[in-house]
Amino acid sequence: MKYIKSPLNYTGGKYKILQPILGAFPQTIHTFVDLFAGGFNVGINVEADTIVCNDQITYVIQMFQMFRDTPLEVLKRSILEIIDEYQLSQHNKEGYYALREHYNRSRDMTELFVLACYSFNHQIRFNNSHGFNAPFGKNRSSYNPSIEKNLEEFCVALQKKNIVFSNEDFMEMDLSGLGEGDLVYCDPPYLISTGNYNDGNRGFKDWKEEQEQQLLSLLDHLNGQGVRFALSNVLHHKGMSNRLLLDWSRKYHISYIDKSYSNCSYQFKDRETVTVEVLITNYPHS
Repeated sequence: MKYIKSPLNYTGGKYKILQPILGAFPQTIHTFVDLFAGGFNVGINVEADTIVCNDQITYVIQMFQMFRDTPLEVLKRSILEIIDEYQLSQHNKEGYYALREHYNRSRDMTELFVLACYSFNHQIRFNNSHGFNAPFGKNRSSYNPSIEKNLEEFCVALQKKNIVFSNEDFMEMDLSGLGEGDLVYCDPPYLISTGNYNDGNRGFKDWKEEQEQQLLSLLDHLNGQGVRFALSNVLHHKGMSNRLLLDWSRKYHISYIDKSYSNCSYQFKDRETVTVEVLITNYPHS
Protein backbone atom coordinates (compact mmCIF):
# COMPACT_ATOMS: atom_id res chain seq x y z
CA MET A 1 0.00 0.00 0.00
CA LYS A 2 1.21 3.50 -0.84
CA TYR A 3 1.26 5.88 2.10
CA ILE A 4 1.35 9.66 2.23
CA LYS A 5 4.65 10.98 3.56
CA SER A 6 4.86 14.15 5.59
CA PRO A 7 6.88 16.94 3.94
CA LEU A 8 8.51 17.42 7.34
CA ASN A 9 11.42 15.12 8.12
CA TYR A 10 10.47 15.00 11.77
CA THR A 11 12.65 13.34 14.39
CA GLY A 12 11.14 9.96 15.27
CA GLY A 13 8.77 10.01 12.28
CA LYS A 14 6.90 6.74 11.72
CA TYR A 15 6.68 6.70 7.92
CA LYS A 16 9.00 3.71 7.50
CA ILE A 17 7.00 1.56 9.93
CA LEU A 18 3.48 2.67 9.00
CA GLN A 19 2.43 -0.77 7.80
CA PRO A 20 2.69 -2.60 11.15
CA ILE A 21 1.26 0.39 13.03
CA LEU A 22 -1.75 0.98 10.79
CA GLY A 23 -2.25 -2.76 10.45
CA ALA A 24 -2.80 -2.95 14.20
CA PHE A 25 -5.48 -0.24 14.20
CA PRO A 26 -9.19 -1.14 14.22
CA GLN A 27 -10.82 -1.18 10.79
CA THR A 28 -13.53 1.24 11.87
CA ILE A 29 -12.64 4.40 13.83
CA HIS A 30 -15.01 7.24 14.64
CA THR A 31 -12.60 9.77 16.18
CA PHE A 32 -8.84 9.24 15.88
CA VAL A 33 -6.70 11.35 18.21
CA ASP A 34 -3.02 11.74 17.25
CA LEU A 35 -1.92 13.04 20.63
CA PHE A 36 1.75 13.68 19.72
CA ALA A 37 1.34 14.33 16.00
CA GLY A 38 4.88 15.52 15.18
CA GLY A 39 5.23 15.28 11.39
CA PHE A 40 1.73 13.68 11.31
CA ASN A 41 2.81 10.65 9.27
CA VAL A 42 0.43 8.39 11.17
CA GLY A 43 -2.64 10.59 11.43
CA ILE A 44 -2.63 11.69 7.78
CA ASN A 45 -2.82 8.03 6.69
CA VAL A 46 -5.64 6.98 9.02
CA GLU A 47 -9.20 6.49 7.79
CA ALA A 48 -11.58 7.88 10.42
CA ASP A 49 -14.67 10.07 10.58
CA THR A 50 -12.70 12.72 12.47
CA ILE A 51 -8.92 13.01 12.92
CA VAL A 52 -7.53 15.18 15.73
CA CYS A 53 -3.99 16.44 15.05
CA ASN A 54 -2.46 17.62 18.32
CA ASP A 55 1.07 18.68 19.24
CA GLN A 56 2.58 20.97 21.85
CA ILE A 57 4.88 22.56 19.23
CA THR A 58 2.69 25.52 18.32
CA TYR A 59 4.43 26.30 15.04
CA VAL A 60 4.07 22.81 13.58
CA ILE A 61 0.31 22.92 14.10
CA GLN A 62 0.17 26.43 12.61
CA MET A 63 2.14 25.19 9.61
CA PHE A 64 -0.30 22.32 9.02
CA GLN A 65 -3.20 24.75 9.23
CA MET A 66 -1.47 26.95 6.66
CA PHE A 67 -0.97 23.92 4.37
CA ARG A 68 -4.68 23.13 4.58
CA ASP A 69 -5.97 26.68 4.16
CA THR A 70 -3.69 27.81 1.31
CA PRO A 71 -4.45 26.78 -2.30
CA LEU A 72 -1.69 24.39 -3.35
CA GLU A 73 -0.51 26.42 -6.36
CA VAL A 74 -0.35 29.58 -4.22
CA LEU A 75 1.68 27.74 -1.59
CA LYS A 76 4.13 26.30 -4.14
CA ARG A 77 4.57 29.69 -5.77
CA SER A 78 5.26 31.33 -2.39
CA ILE A 79 7.89 28.69 -1.60
CA LEU A 80 9.69 29.28 -4.89
CA GLU A 81 9.55 33.05 -4.38
CA ILE A 82 11.24 32.72 -0.97
CA ILE A 83 13.91 30.41 -2.43
CA ASP A 84 14.55 32.90 -5.23
CA GLU A 85 14.60 35.95 -2.95
CA TYR A 86 17.26 34.44 -0.68
CA GLN A 87 19.03 32.50 -3.48
CA LEU A 88 18.78 29.33 -1.41
CA SER A 89 20.79 26.29 -2.41
CA GLN A 90 22.75 23.50 -0.74
CA HIS A 91 25.75 25.84 -0.66
CA ASN A 92 24.40 29.32 0.12
CA LYS A 93 24.91 29.51 3.86
CA GLU A 94 24.47 33.29 3.97
CA GLY A 95 21.09 33.12 2.25
CA TYR A 96 19.87 30.51 4.72
CA TYR A 97 20.88 32.54 7.77
CA ALA A 98 19.36 35.70 6.27
CA LEU A 99 16.04 33.86 5.87
CA ARG A 100 16.33 32.44 9.39
CA GLU A 101 16.82 35.93 10.78
CA HIS A 102 13.83 37.24 8.83
CA TYR A 103 11.59 34.35 9.92
CA ASN A 104 12.41 34.98 13.58
CA ARG A 105 10.91 38.44 13.12
CA SER A 106 8.02 37.57 10.79
CA ARG A 107 7.05 34.11 12.14
CA ASP A 108 5.71 33.38 8.66
CA MET A 109 4.79 29.70 8.34
CA THR A 110 5.82 29.36 4.71
CA GLU A 111 9.26 30.73 5.60
CA LEU A 112 9.46 28.19 8.45
CA PHE A 113 8.74 25.35 6.03
CA VAL A 114 11.41 26.57 3.61
CA LEU A 115 13.91 26.81 6.48
CA ALA A 116 13.13 23.20 7.42
CA CYS A 117 13.86 22.17 3.82
CA TYR A 118 17.37 23.68 3.98
CA SER A 119 18.28 23.06 7.64
CA PHE A 120 20.68 20.39 8.88
CA ASN A 121 18.85 17.04 8.60
CA HIS A 122 15.70 19.08 7.87
CA GLN A 123 15.39 19.76 11.59
CA ILE A 124 12.78 22.03 13.10
CA ARG A 125 14.48 23.32 16.23
CA PHE A 126 13.90 26.32 18.47
CA ASN A 127 15.64 28.09 21.34
CA ASN A 128 14.01 29.04 24.62
CA SER A 129 12.62 32.22 23.04
CA HIS A 130 11.00 30.08 20.32
CA GLY A 131 13.43 31.44 17.74
CA PHE A 132 14.26 28.96 14.98
CA ASN A 133 17.90 27.98 15.47
CA ALA A 134 18.59 24.89 13.34
CA PRO A 135 21.94 25.18 11.50
CA PHE A 136 22.36 25.14 7.74
CA GLY A 137 22.31 21.76 5.98
CA LYS A 138 25.32 22.39 3.74
CA ASN A 139 25.68 20.06 0.73
CA ARG A 140 22.73 17.98 1.90
CA SER A 141 19.40 19.75 2.44
CA SER A 142 17.19 21.50 -0.09
CA TYR A 143 13.66 21.89 -1.41
CA ASN A 144 13.66 19.15 -4.02
CA PRO A 145 11.15 17.28 -6.23
CA SER A 146 10.69 14.56 -3.61
CA ILE A 147 9.74 17.05 -0.89
CA GLU A 148 7.48 18.92 -3.33
CA LYS A 149 5.68 15.67 -4.21
CA ASN A 150 5.25 14.83 -0.52
CA LEU A 151 3.93 18.34 0.12
CA GLU A 152 1.38 18.07 -2.69
CA GLU A 153 -0.01 14.72 -1.52
CA PHE A 154 0.01 15.84 2.13
CA CYS A 155 -1.90 19.06 1.38
CA VAL A 156 -4.51 17.24 -0.72
CA ALA A 157 -5.13 14.81 2.16
CA LEU A 158 -5.30 17.66 4.70
CA GLN A 159 -8.00 19.33 2.61
CA LYS A 160 -9.89 16.12 1.88
CA LYS A 161 -10.10 14.62 5.37
CA ASN A 162 -12.00 15.91 8.39
CA ILE A 163 -9.03 17.05 10.47
CA VAL A 164 -9.29 19.09 13.66
CA PHE A 165 -6.09 20.86 14.76
CA SER A 166 -5.17 21.20 18.41
CA ASN A 167 -2.18 22.69 20.24
CA GLU A 168 -2.40 21.31 23.77
CA ASP A 169 -0.13 19.66 26.28
CA PHE A 170 -1.24 16.03 26.35
CA MET A 171 -2.42 16.37 29.96
CA GLU A 172 -4.64 19.33 29.03
CA MET A 173 -6.51 17.54 26.23
CA ASP A 174 -10.20 16.93 26.90
CA LEU A 175 -10.69 13.28 26.02
CA SER A 176 -13.77 12.79 28.20
CA GLY A 177 -16.15 12.64 25.22
CA LEU A 178 -14.43 9.66 23.61
CA GLY A 179 -16.01 6.21 23.56
CA GLU A 180 -15.44 2.66 22.42
CA GLY A 181 -15.57 3.54 18.71
CA ASP A 182 -12.63 5.93 19.02
CA LEU A 183 -8.84 5.47 19.14
CA VAL A 184 -6.14 7.53 20.85
CA TYR A 185 -2.68 7.08 19.31
CA CYS A 186 0.40 8.19 21.24
CA ASP A 187 3.90 8.58 19.85
CA PRO A 188 5.53 10.51 22.71
CA PRO A 189 9.19 11.40 23.12
CA TYR A 190 11.03 8.28 24.19
CA LEU A 191 12.23 8.34 27.78
CA ILE A 192 15.47 6.49 27.00
CA SER A 193 16.37 8.42 23.83
CA THR A 194 16.28 12.21 24.00
CA GLY A 195 15.86 14.25 20.84
CA ASN A 196 16.49 17.95 20.35
CA TYR A 197 12.73 18.53 20.26
CA ASN A 198 12.15 17.35 23.84
CA ASP A 199 15.32 18.06 25.79
CA GLY A 200 13.76 20.95 27.73
CA ASN A 201 16.09 23.52 26.15
CA ARG A 202 13.87 24.53 23.23
CA GLY A 203 11.14 26.58 24.89
CA PHE A 204 8.84 23.57 25.08
CA LYS A 205 8.17 20.97 27.77
CA ASP A 206 10.80 18.27 28.12
CA TRP A 207 10.13 14.58 28.70
CA LYS A 208 11.25 12.88 31.88
CA GLU A 209 9.98 10.05 34.08
CA GLU A 210 7.26 12.30 35.51
CA GLN A 211 5.77 12.89 32.05
CA GLU A 212 6.11 9.20 31.19
CA GLN A 213 4.16 8.22 34.30
CA GLN A 214 1.49 10.85 33.57
CA LEU A 215 0.98 9.45 30.09
CA LEU A 216 0.76 5.85 31.30
CA SER A 217 -1.78 6.90 33.94
CA LEU A 218 -3.77 8.71 31.24
CA LEU A 219 -3.81 5.55 29.11
CA ASP A 220 -4.96 3.50 32.11
CA HIS A 221 -7.77 6.03 32.57
CA LEU A 222 -8.78 5.73 28.91
CA ASN A 223 -8.79 1.98 29.25
CA GLY A 224 -11.13 2.32 32.23
CA GLN A 225 -13.43 4.46 30.06
CA GLY A 226 -13.51 1.75 27.41
CA VAL A 227 -11.56 3.90 24.94
CA ARG A 228 -9.06 2.11 22.69
CA PHE A 229 -5.47 3.30 22.66
CA ALA A 230 -2.23 2.49 20.85
CA LEU A 231 1.18 3.56 22.14
CA SER A 232 4.40 3.62 20.11
CA ASN A 233 7.56 3.38 22.19
CA VAL A 234 10.83 1.52 22.72
CA LEU A 235 11.48 -1.03 25.46
CA HIS A 236 15.26 -1.19 24.93
CA HIS A 237 17.65 1.26 23.28
CA LYS A 238 21.45 1.17 23.11
CA GLY A 239 21.88 -0.89 26.26
CA MET A 240 19.17 0.91 28.23
CA SER A 241 15.76 -0.46 29.21
CA ASN A 242 12.61 1.44 30.05
CA ARG A 243 11.69 -0.41 33.24
CA LEU A 244 8.69 1.78 33.91
CA LEU A 245 7.21 0.97 30.51
CA LEU A 246 8.18 -2.70 30.68
CA ASP A 247 6.35 -3.19 33.99
CA TRP A 248 3.29 -1.22 32.90
CA SER A 249 2.97 -2.88 29.48
CA ARG A 250 2.49 -6.39 30.86
CA LYS A 251 -1.24 -5.83 31.36
CA TYR A 252 -1.78 -4.90 27.70
CA HIS A 253 -1.05 -6.28 24.22
CA ILE A 254 2.50 -5.80 22.88
CA SER A 255 3.37 -5.94 19.17
CA TYR A 256 7.04 -5.90 18.19
CA ILE A 257 7.74 -3.81 15.10
CA ASP A 258 10.70 -6.07 14.32
CA LYS A 259 9.25 -9.54 14.85
CA SER A 260 12.69 -11.03 15.56
CA TYR A 261 12.58 -9.42 19.01
CA SER A 262 9.14 -10.74 19.91
CA ASN A 263 10.45 -13.46 22.21
CA CYS A 264 13.17 -11.23 23.69
CA SER A 265 15.73 -13.96 23.04
CA TYR A 266 18.19 -11.77 21.17
CA GLN A 267 21.75 -12.06 22.41
CA PHE A 268 22.67 -9.87 25.36
CA LYS A 269 25.68 -8.49 23.49
CA ASP A 270 23.31 -7.13 20.85
CA ARG A 271 21.46 -5.00 23.36
CA GLU A 272 24.20 -2.39 23.21
CA THR A 273 23.18 -1.48 19.68
CA VAL A 274 19.62 -2.69 19.18
CA THR A 275 16.43 -0.67 19.52
CA VAL A 276 13.33 -2.71 20.36
CA GLU A 277 10.36 -0.71 19.12
CA VAL A 278 6.85 -1.77 20.07
CA LEU A 279 3.19 -0.87 19.71
CA ILE A 280 1.22 -1.36 22.92
CA THR A 281 -2.58 -1.55 22.70
CA ASN A 282 -5.44 -2.21 25.10
CA TYR A 283 -7.26 -4.32 22.51
CA PRO A 284 -6.24 -7.55 20.73
CA HIS A 285 -5.33 -7.55 17.05
CA SER A 286 -3.84 -9.98 14.58
